[in-house]
Formats: sequence, C-alpha cells, structure tokens
Amino acid sequence: MKIGSRTIKTALGTPLAIWIAQWIGLDNFASAGIVTILCIQATRKKSLLSAWHRFAACMVAILYSYIFFEAVIGFHPAAIGVMLILFIPTTVRLNITPGIITSSVIILHLYTFDQINLSIIWNEFLLIVIGIGIALLLNIYMPSLENNLEEYQIEIETYFSKILKELAAYLKEEKYSWAGEELTKTAELLEKAKALAFREVENHVLRAHHPYYHYFHMRTKQFELLERMLPLVIRISQHDKYAKKIGDFFEELSEAVHPGNTAVIYLKELKELHDYFKEEPLPETREAFESRASLFQLLNEIEDYLIIKRSFKKSDI
Repeated sequence: MKIGSRTIKTALGTPLAIWIAQWIGLDNFASAGIVTILCIQATRKKSLLSAWHRFAACMVAILYSYIFFEAVIGFHPAAIGVMLILFIPTTVRLNITPGIITSSVIILHLYTFDQINLSIIWNEFLLIVIGIGIALLLNIYMPSLENNLEEYQIEIETYFSKILKELAAYLKEEKYSWAGEELTKTAELLEKAKALAFREVENHVLRAHHPYYHYFHMRTKQFELLERMLPLVIRISQHDKYAKKIGDFFEELSEAVHPGNTAVIYLKELKELHDYFKEEPLPETREAFESRASLFQLLNEIEDYLIIKRSFKKSDI
C-alpha cells in the first residue's frame, strides 16, 4: 500500500490545526481540522484556489448568517433553509462553490450559538484562518515529478522508435506481421505523461507552463501523424521498388527519436526523396498509381511529423 505525500500532510496538518485551535481556546476547535483536510490539495495552485474559495465563502456565510439569524428571521431552522436558497446561488455567482461545505459548517456553528456578536465572529474567523493557514504551510512542499516525467519521456521515445522500425520493416519485408500493441501503450503513456506534467505546472504558482508538458504535447501531435501513416504504409505495395527507400528512411528516423533536434537534417533528406520520386516515370497500372499516390501522401505526413519536431527546442527540458 502506497502512502502519498498528500495523505501524510493531511495526517500531520489535521491534528496540528485542531491542537492550535484548542490551545488558544476556540469553540468548535475540531472544525479547524476539517478546513485543513479540505484545503490540502494535490498541487500548490489547487491548494491556493481551494483556500480562497473556502475563505471567501465563509466570509459570505458569516454575513448572511448575521442578516438572517439576527436581523430577519431569527434562530429558527427555517432561517437556515431560506438563507441557503440565497447563499448557494451567491457562491455560484461569485465562483466560490467549492467553499459551500466549509461555509455550511460555519453557518451551523453560528446557529448553535443562538447569538452572533464580534467575539463569536472572531472565533469562526480564527478557525478558518488556522485551518487554511496550516494547509497552505504544508503545501509549500511538493515532491518533484521531474524523475517520473523523464521516465515517461524515455519510455515514449522507445515506443516511437519501435513503431517507426515496424513501419520500416513492413515496407522492406514481403512476409510480415505486427500486432500493433505499441500503439495502444503509447497512447496510454502520453495521456498519463501529460496529466503528470500538468500537475507539475500547477505546482509552480508563477509559471503557466512546463517544458515537459510542451514536450508531451509535441509527441502527441506526432503520434497522431504516426497513426495516420499506418493505412498509407499498408496501401504501398511491398513490390513497389520505392517502398524500400521509404523503409530505409523510416529506419533512420527510428534511430533518431530523442529530445535533440535533428529534424532539419531529415527534412533535407525527405526533400531529396520527394524530388527523386517526382523525376521517376508515371506508373502504368492502376495498382502502381494508387501505391504511388499513397507514397506521396506518406511523404507529406512524414514532413509534418518532422516540422512538429523542428519547432521543439531540446533546451526546454
């Protein structure tokens, strides 16, 4: 059983918040622990946003409680229902709905006091501040995900290389079979890697992007092109004398799957291939014509694949 850092922080922060609230003599001191539990999130940005939602919603809840309990209806169960009818739409309007649960606890606290004065409001305010403060303090530390992201990068590049080798082998060999399991695994890895990279983005409050996120986004676009290449490769006849040339080119590409930018070299080679095929005589049979058409379309897809890579800078990661 794996225990994550969020679990550890929750286990440490909850009793700490309760102890502080109890130590300074606050009523309903256990509620500080509830606020801490709710505010400890998976990333720094989420934690800050959660803290803001709950603090703002609680301030609105205190204001509404005073109006409905002290000025309008009184300390009657009906007052809670009427107030919630207006309070919840207010949180929606202010875009602070995640704070509804915490603020509901505050509302019930104020109701049980049977009066609302400055001392009681100060008590609730301190419960909120202690709970949020402990959560934010603990969430300053976030374990680095760089090693995990690098592992995803290596694994994805390995699968890319394998897919390109398989495409090369299909074009160069007459007897060939490939189950294509690398395609499914690559798609899954890319989704996981992008999710992890986005999580790392949210751990840097002042940074709106992360180099690994751009890298995996680039690989996703390339992977889409690889998937589009598959039917084109299949339509190119293995007896076509040009199939081996394309196969050799795929073989070269398979050896150059890494963060470094060698796309310019291969784009130059691709242009030479394109010019070479243009100089060749037109096909004489329908089958040869269709094969040649697929070949030219495949060259265009490879060009797009390389252009995407050319736009990515190795120094970004």
